[in-house]
Amino acid sequence: MTTAAVSSEGLSKRYRIGALHGAYGTLRDSLSATTRRALRHEHRPHYEDIWALRDVSFDVRDGEVLGLIGRNGAGKSTLLKILTRITTPTEGRATIRGRVGSLLEVGTGFHPELTGRENVFLNGSLLGMKRREIIQKYSEIVEFAGVEKFIDTPVKRYSSGMSVRLAFAVAAYLEPEVLLVDEVLAVGDAEFQRRCLGQMENLSQSGRTVIFVSHNMQAVAQLCDRALLLDGGRIVNDGPSAEIVAEYLQAGHGSGASRVWGELDARGDELVRLRSARVLQDDAVAGSVDVRKPVGIEIAFTVLDHGEPVFPKIKVFDRQGDVAFNALDTSSRWQGPARPGEYVSVAWIPGNFLNEGLVSVDVGICSLDGTKFHHRAAESDALSFHVHDPGLGDSARGQFIGQVKGVVRPLLEWSSEER
Repeated sequence: MTTAAVSSEGLSKRYRIGALHGAYGTLRDSLSATTRRALRHEHRPHYEDIWALRDVSFDVRDGEVLGLIGRNGAGKSTLLKILTRITTPTEGRATIRGRVGSLLEVGTGFHPELTGRENVFLNGSLLGMKRREIIQKYSEIVEFAGVEKFIDTPVKRYSSGMSVRLAFAVAAYLEPEVLLVDEVLAVGDAEFQRRCLGQMENLSQSGRTVIFVSHNMQAVAQLCDRALLLDGGRIVNDGPSAEIVAEYLQAGHGSGASRVWGELDARGDELVRLRSARVLQDDAVAGSVDVRKPVGIEIAFTVLDHGEPVFPKIKVFDRQGDVAFNALDTSSRWQGPARPGEYVSVAWIPGNFLNEGLVSVDVGICSLDGTKFHHRAAESDALSFHVHDPGLGDSARGQFIGQVKGVVRPLLEWSSEER
């Protein structure tokens, strides 16, 4: 059985909000308190206990890349601070086996008065590395950070981008067994983010353990083997990163990969009633889909009476909520008047067509000879699914690591020649 590089057992962290804490008592404070008590005017401060973490338990195997996702205030950063020994837990314990490198915020661990060069050696020493080991990695660190001209300048004069580049380079290149990274992609340009992801992939492939906190869901799905979803300081789900990312995004969107309507709430009118809608891939309902494979949008509906021609229709929205495209079935089946019966239609979106991220779909049944909708789903009725790229090189992304912009991301046929 693989050894756990990081082990958490019942970690909890409580903060007291509104309490008055004084690190040092002064004579004036003591006299004031005595006077208030004598005059019975002492104010009893109101406070409230907030649990930033509550009973968090998990293990991370050697060489595993674990993503931590959740809303702001879910407890992700508090968990990393406990793992790095910056703060102590109220309850529980955490065990880390191996040398730890961490990057929790801009300039973490840097002394502002020291130069970049001096901070590199200082951080290496804190990680337990010998001077010769640091010298061997020094040129790679400086090259990655891109601060050659400023390496002998005090880091207090660095921009936030320069600080985070150097901090990440130090944390990643000084060969920690366990790397803890919090929102490193929130600062820096696209090129730096691409190199960060590439370096973390290299670390994981070399057997290093990485715990990665980010709001960049595409990065989490691509980089991490597994993800924990935190909410209110608790782990609400643990599983493959693509599935956990899909659950998180769908919960925020208020939709899912399938919907069923019963007799009482079936959408439609006296002619057509919608029964169900599902997202399909590999013959199964899928909340997270592989960008390289076709995705089916299945619509089941009932035609109740003879009437005007109708057809199924889907409207696809990108992660910003803008319409990506509409698709309708105008095949010969729907050219004549609708016949009563149960129908199932599936619209197939080809592989390597959609872009990564959350995609939502509105389904409807429309009249062929007009614009009438016999069913038009409200926003809460929409389907949604998360498109992820496994990064294996046979998609439209290829070996490119960064985020590809646009509503769709088709795999086009290219021809190139040297002239």
